[in-house]
Parts: sequence; C-alpha cells; structure tokens
Amino acid sequence: MSRLPATPTSAQHRALLDPDDAVLVLLDHQSGLFQTVKDISIAELRANTTMLARLAALLDIPLITSASVPDGPNGPLMPEIHDAAPHAVFVPRKGEINAWDNEDFVKTVEATGRKTLIIAGVWTSVCLAFPALDANAAGYNVYAVLDASGDPSEFTSRITMARLAQAGVVPTSANAVMCEFQRHWNRPDNEKFAALYVTVAPNYGAVIESFVRAQKVARKTGLAPA
Repeated sequence: MSRLPATPTSAQHRALLDPDDAVLVLLDHQSGLFQTVKDISIAELRANTTMLARLAALLDIPLITSASVPDGPNGPLMPEIHDAAPHAVFVPRKGEINAWDNEDFVKTVEATGRKTLIIAGVWTSVCLAFPALDANAAGYNVYAVLDASGDPSEFTSRITMARLAQAGVVPTSANAVMCEFQRHWNRPDNEKFAALYVTVAPNYGAVIESFVRAQKVARKTGLAPA
C-alpha cells in the first residue's frame, strides 16, 4: 500500500493558503454596525474576528484594518483587533464605502508585496464584498471569511456568497484559515494554536480539558508515563 507524502506537494501548497503570501484585512467591524447584523450572533462574530487578529500576530502576518466613518453612527472599530495584533495598520478613509476606492488603502495592501488577501468585514454584502471583488479583479487571490463577517439578513449573506464565488472570490471560515496556516500538530507553537481553537470552537476546549485531566489522572495512578 502506498503511503501519503510526509510533506505537502507543490500542488497542495498552491491549493492551500500560504502564510508567507497572505495579508489579513478586517474591515468596518464597528460597534454601530454590529447592531444591524442578524445572520450571526455578535458574540460569535467578534470572537472569530479577534481570533483572526491573534492568528496574524502569532504568525507575523500583515494585518490591515479600516473603518467607515468611525466618528459617526457606525461607531468605533472593535478594540479587540488592535489589542490582539499591535502590528496591525489602520488606514483611515475619507468617506469611501468601498475600502478599495481609497488610494491609501490600496497602497498599503500593495506595500506588503503579497498577493493573497483574506478579507472579513461588516457588512458582508458591502464592506467585504466590494473590496474583495475589486481586489480579485486587480489580480489578487481573495478569500472571504464569512463567519468573521455579518449582514442584516441571511438572504443578503447567501446571495452575496453566490456573487463572490461566481466572481472567483473563495468563501472560507475563520477555523479553516487557522487550520490551513497551522498544517500540523508537530510545531513549537501548538499550545498557542490550541488556545485559538478554543476561541472559535468552545466545545473543542472541553475536549482539550478532558484529555489533559485524563492524562493527569493516568500519571497519578501510574497508568501513563510521567
């Protein structure tokens, strides 16, 4: 029986996200806009967004943020993003709804020298979709993180997902992005990845807790090596 290769092939590298070519873009995650989101709970939305920021900090991936009229009714950007990723670059806009219409924003993306954009935003149908479509047309490989984004209705989110996919933007989830970057459990920072898993999948935290507890009991009773 043939064995699977120990390391990913070049084709697999092309198919999956490469952290060395990725830029994370988090757009308009603002307190006022959160109140209009109906297709995902605000707690889950904020948790997934915060996890992505922590992931960017862990792997030193460029992170770009921007907010639509933060001094107006849309409210300020959620503080968890920059708290979790102090290296994040905030690009102020001058009223543009579409971040890609802002010259400074595009220049900031270009300055990274990377060609894969992983974008999340509120609303999915506007804050995420517009720059994702434009970046895709400009030649970037664009991924839309749909559970770190939100919309006023599930219908709006579904038709936006269809539009993005038809244009070539790849829909994904926060958990999938993390797993694609981690790749395996034989790395020195796996405890930090495990903490991120608990953020996006709290039930997995229970799995880890039960395993750790079982190991402690086994060692205490002599059933497992110390």
